This record gives sequence, C-alpha cells and structure tokens, in this order.
Amino acid sequence: MKSVFITGAGSGMGREGAKLFHAKGWRVGAVDRNEDGLATLRQELGDDRLWTRAVDVTDKAALDGALADFCAGNDGGGLDMMWNNAGIGESGWFEDVPYDASMRVVEVNFKAVLTGAYASLPYLKKTPGSLMFSTSSSSGTYGMPRIAVYSSTKHAVKGLTEALSVEWQRHGVRVADVLPGLIDTAILTTTTNHSDDGGPAMSAEELRARAPKKGMMRLMPASSVAEAAWQAYHDPKRLHWYVPKSIRVIDLLKGLSPEFVRGRIAKSLPALMPKRQ
Repeated sequence: MKSVFITGAGSGMGREGAKLFHAKGWRVGAVDRNEDGLATLRQELGDDRLWTRAVDVTDKAALDGALADFCAGNDGGGLDMMWNNAGIGESGWFEDVPYDASMRVVEVNFKAVLTGAYASLPYLKKTPGSLMFSTSSSSGTYGMPRIAVYSSTKHAVKGLTEALSVEWQRHGVRVADVLPGLIDTAILTTTTNHSDDGGPAMSAEELRARAPKKGMMRLMPASSVAEAAWQAYHDPKRLHWYVPKSIRVIDLLKGLSPEFVRGRIAKSLPALMPKRQ
C-alpha cells in the first residue's frame, strides 16, 4: 500500500489532498496544529488508512516523531510521498508587518519545509519512485508587494525544490513543487492585514463574487491543487506544477525581463506610486 504524509492537512489544499489520496487507496498521514480540522477529517474518512496527529511544524522534534511513528506502520518502513504543505500569511506594507509576525511566516513556510526534507529523506530513500512535494505559490514566480515575506518564503521553497531535484537523484528520490494562484481557502480571508489602507478583510462570499472569473488569477478550488499533487507523483519529469497552468507565463516573462514584470505589477497597484508632496 502506498503512503503519503501531508502537513497542513486539517484544511484547504492539504485536506483536499488527504481526501484524494485516501480515495485512491493510499495510507494517509495527516498532521496539522488545527486539532478540530483533523477531527472532522477523521469523521469524514474514518480510521481505515488514515493516521492523524496534532503537530506544529515549527517544532522539529514533533515533526520528526510524527514521521517516524507514521512510517513505522508503512510497508518496509518507508514513505512514497512527503507533501510539505503547511503555510501561513501576513499582509501589508513591509514596514507595517511586525517583525515577529514575519519571522513566524519564515518559520512555518520555509524552515518547516527544510525540517520536512531532513526528516522525510531516510524514509523516502527506502521507497523506489518516492517524491518530496512542497507547496510554493504564484508569488514564488516574482516578488509580490504587500506579501513580501510570504512571497520570499515561496521563492525559497521553489529554489530548494530545484536544488534537491538534482541532489536527490543520487538517492532515487524525486522532488517537485506546486505553485498555486488564487485558491479558495481560508488563508485568503483570515490573513491579517497590518496596513490601515487595506480595508477590512472580505468574507468568503465577497471574495468569490469579486474574484476574476477567467485568466491566471481566477479563483480555483483547493481540489485543483490536490489533483496537481496526485499528477506530480505519477509524472517523473515535471519539476514545477502551476495551478492554473497559465501562471507559468510569469516565470517565462521574468526570465526575459524582470523589469517588465515589475512595471506591470506596479501599474496594477496605484497605491505603490510615490505620494505627491
């Protein structure tokens, strides 16, 4: 029986991933600091082939222990797929976001991915065709204003993915990531805005009504990212998975002219323009 270990599985993309892989007959290890989310996941899927534990991914000992305990129940003590998915956000102009809040984003979005890589490698090495998969972001294609630190962590995840996809070939372990655009998850409506000019957070209903209906930044369901993760396991070559696929255009344009992309982003946000004295 194949196995997958997913961080941030109590809600959003990780939860949809747990449901999809479970439906495909895999044994699923689901961890999250959200105990209520894990409890409702167990209610939905049952205990057969589902293993859950409340884990803060910034706690290395807790993540190490969870992986060890889950993999002990897998065939040969190995792991077919590690999905580093947990992530948080903070928004606002860079100088308005408290330092401690930014460091928490770094801890969850990147340091925990490093921890997941170190912790999962021994188990992935035991399993032919295994994959370490991580959640980057469309903001990992070009640095995005008002989420500067979040965007930076997603660049780091993308860079780590590229480096390890080369290094870990000697272990027989594949490495890939997903770069989602606007995904219909709670992070869009619960992320704290630290700048006064941003206005109150939109409700989920307002977001769905106002989001683009077409184009690369159209609102996509969380299940679309889960499907990309499923496809990534079965595609031994592709490195970056864009959701939707058109987000890849940003990477292509930036490769040709980062100044052009910078200009387009600046024009789309009038608040970026210098104030007239």
